[in-house]
Amino acid sequence: MNRLVPKFLICILLLILASGCSKKEWNDYYDRPEWLGDPIYQQLQARKNFTSFLSVVDKAGYKNILSSQGWWTVFAPNDDAFQAFLSENKLTTVAGISEEQARAIVKYSLVIDAFRKDQLTNYQAASGPVPNSAYKRRTAYYDFVKEGPKKDGIDKIVDGNSIAPDGVNSGVYILNDNNNKHVPYFIKGFMDNKGVTDDDYTTLFPGSVPSGFNVAGAKVVNADILAENGVIHEIDKVITPLRTIDEQLASNADYSEFKKLLDDYLVTYTEIPDLTHRYNVLTGSSEKVYAKLYSSLLSFAPNSENYTNNTTDPQTDGFTLVVPTNDALETFLYKEGGILKDKYGSFKDAPKSLLTDFINSHMWTATLWPGKLGSLKNSQNETATFSAANIMEKKLMSNGMFYATNEVQKANVFRTVYSKPYLDPQYSLMTKALDETSLKYSLINPSIGYTLFLISNGQFANEGYSYNTQFLRWAYTLNGVEQNAEISRNRVYRIVQNSVVPEKVPDLSGEGILQTFNEEYIKYKNGKVYAAGNEDAGDAVTIDKVENTINGPVYYTHGILKFTEKEIGFHLQKLAASMPAQFSHFYNYLLNSLVYTQASQVISGTAAGSFYTLFVPTNAAIEQAVRDEILPGNAATGVPNFNPAQGDAEKVSKFIKYHLLNKKTIAADGKTDDALSVETLLTNLEGGKEYISVTRQASGLLLRDSKGNTTTTNLSYSNNLSNRTLIHSINKVLKYGDLE
Repeated sequence: MNRLVPKFLICILLLILASGCSKKEWNDYYDRPEWLGDPIYQQLQARKNFTSFLSVVDKAGYKNILSSQGWWTVFAPNDDAFQAFLSENKLTTVAGISEEQARAIVKYSLVIDAFRKDQLTNYQAASGPVPNSAYKRRTAYYDFVKEGPKKDGIDKIVDGNSIAPDGVNSGVYILNDNNNKHVPYFIKGFMDNKGVTDDDYTTLFPGSVPSGFNVAGAKVVNADILAENGVIHEIDKVITPLRTIDEQLASNADYSEFKKLLDDYLVTYTEIPDLTHRYNVLTGSSEKVYAKLYSSLLSFAPNSENYTNNTTDPQTDGFTLVVPTNDALETFLYKEGGILKDKYGSFKDAPKSLLTDFINSHMWTATLWPGKLGSLKNSQNETATFSAANIMEKKLMSNGMFYATNEVQKANVFRTVYSKPYLDPQYSLMTKALDETSLKYSLINPSIGYTLFLISNGQFANEGYSYNTQFLRWAYTLNGVEQNAEISRNRVYRIVQNSVVPEKVPDLSGEGILQTFNEEYIKYKNGKVYAAGNEDAGDAVTIDKVENTINGPVYYTHGILKFTEKEIGFHLQKLAASMPAQFSHFYNYLLNSLVYTQASQVISGTAAGSFYTLFVPTNAAIEQAVRDEILPGNAATGVPNFNPAQGDAEKVSKFIKYHLLNKKTIAADGKTDDALSVETLLTNLEGGKEYISVTRQASGLLLRDSKGNTTTTNLSYSNNLSNRTLIHSINKVLKYGDLE
């Protein structure tokens, strides 16, 4: 009881104070402020020049809403705007506007939330407003149920509303999101910040004059009329809901072939039970409602109003779809030279990636303003290959930009060296390997030259290689035994990388050496090509034909460029036998040295998978080194001693290691560059590496040892292929640091 007394006394005191307040003071505090404007509807009535718009509002059933409820931005067309609208639509009075059209006009004029002009360009990011970054706002208008394709029982549909987070279309329907359409506006702050010009605006809305504040094709003639329940902006033209990109695509029969590709392969219809129930309750119908969904393989869904999320991101940007006309599409795909004509015939029989690459190359995940045609990159990171002269139609839609062109967008996957295996089913295994090794992304760069030697599926099979589709792995069979998956995969990757040369080689009729993508080397002579494994086997890769692409030639071959599995010692032994005057003395020193294992033919210090260059002094050079007492032997005659005592054996081992470049393969290929200091296998007395300076010259390689002495390669006997190694003949021995 004692605790209740203070509370009771407080209540009595408050009643006394309240009764002491005058009615005037009470009213002054709680009455409507004098500065607060009337609601939107009453404001429009008072201004006397919105009678037509108000009639449409009444017909649409929005009088009560605009008289009291909500918090809106209204782009209100004045009476002059309606007179022009009636004339354009051959109507005599506003009464001729149907209820459906009235609702569309009114709801599309209503932006959810109230914004003054200076607020409309603010992007409402989760972290706070971002000035001068927005050109669209979500309106109250949305399409509900529409007529479906009338096949497979799909009579009623709604547009998909999937989002594209991180540039990936989700391909799913989002419940409780009505896919409300957006209305675009053009305010100077946004245009200046984003590089959108007056020319861009007039291109998209011919006949409309940019004023610094335009809404679609209308001009705002009176901005920031404040009302109790929002903001009014008076405009000089009636705006009807803009189509989505998807709706625009369906509006013209000249785009039907492109639309058919989407409909036949990349669109699905999924029943949405919640929408079916809602539609049935509203209409009494028993029909099911399906969502039209675009495949997640596409960069975006052309019927979705959402951008990277289903909240505010569409304020800042939209999608762009470039649609080739039927003639342009059929020429590119099916006529002579078309990408499908010879090998597949149609997308039905082709890998699905061909279709998605083709469609995605026509998709930009940003608004491609007319003035940015040559700079903004599409979803495949490529700029437009068509020009402004090729554009037949350009329109700004509610969810982005639509262009129709008389030229297709020529995707790099269809015009570079990569295109030849990609578009031919006989080379599907090579395409797969190029994709898995990420070589694809190098080969489709049109600004970098490449040469590609193709490997057919049959050639892979002949060499024991295949792809196991059940276990999704490469397989290599040797003598009837399948090797493990990692070994098989690595072998395939090495072969394919060895078939890619990062330069254009349009002519193989002469003789030369080429570095491949994986930094190994291959050679060509009189139209035949060799890798180290081919030389081991005594065969060669022959050329059946060559086709040119935008970034280099593609050679159709007979045979595979094989890598060698032999060691450096094996190839040096062969060279000593075939060209003894150049290689036999060095090999004989190696054979009996402390750094060589004859059984394995491995030089100590070398490792599998690493790159090397071996410089071999000629017999004459070695004999001179014997005379100079650099190498063991008879100093008077120059005859080498290949079985020296311990001290001289150490000297021989150092000599061999200093002539072997570590982790670097350098060819005498007629190319030139600055001197390069390269470590050898030799370690000096302090434990550091000994180096050789190598300069590529047109006449061969110029070498400078640690003593400052120079020598050159003998081109006729150099560029010999070994396992990730080149073996060269040189004219003098190289001297290292602790040699006097």
